[in-house]
Amino acid sequence: MKAKSIITAIVLAVLGIARVHAQDVAVKTDLLKDVVLTPTIGVEFGLAPKWTFEVSGSLNAWPVNDHYWKQWMVMPEARYWFCQRFAGHFVGAHVLGGQYNFGNLHNNIKFLGTDFSKLTDERHQGWMVGAGIAYGYDWILSRHWNLEAEIGFGWVYTRYDVYPCATCGSKTRSRKPHNYVGPTKAAINLVYTF
Repeated sequence: MKAKSIITAIVLAVLGIARVHAQDVAVKTDLLKDVVLTPTIGVEFGLAPKWTFEVSGSLNAWPVNDHYWKQWMVMPEARYWFCQRFAGHFVGAHVLGGQYNFGNLHNNIKFLGTDFSKLTDERHQGWMVGAGIAYGYDWILSRHWNLEAEIGFGWVYTRYDVYPCATCGSKTRSRKPHNYVGPTKAAINLVYTF
């Protein structure tokens, strides 16, 4: 009985995919993150003539030069398109979650209450969740290719442990929960629509 249920579910899924028409689904990658060796992939589905739902994820699982920048993040987003989906202006609401492990990042950046310069001499390992709103624009390049720019602003809650160097294994302290308010998304996406 279970085998019949599984086969029925697979057949229905295949039939559902076969019914996809032009500009019902898009696959994308964020060129800004790809350039800094953090590959991203996103899938966006049409829900209604002016509504879509996107799920994107990024992963960086390796050190770059002497910097320690490992992270993964998932960011679902609901979008409202002012003209038609996958073309022109849109606004979105997103949530995000992930884990990170950053260290040996030489900088003097202090931004909106967050001191990133501490990552010069310390390694921070922790997790994050957050939410935000976004605005973007999608340019149609050809029948299937688009270029999309998006900026988002929101809140991120994070907790992390602090280590004295990028490769040390001895924790020195746990950081109190930190709330960040500021940009949560900046993307230039290369988009392929089906």
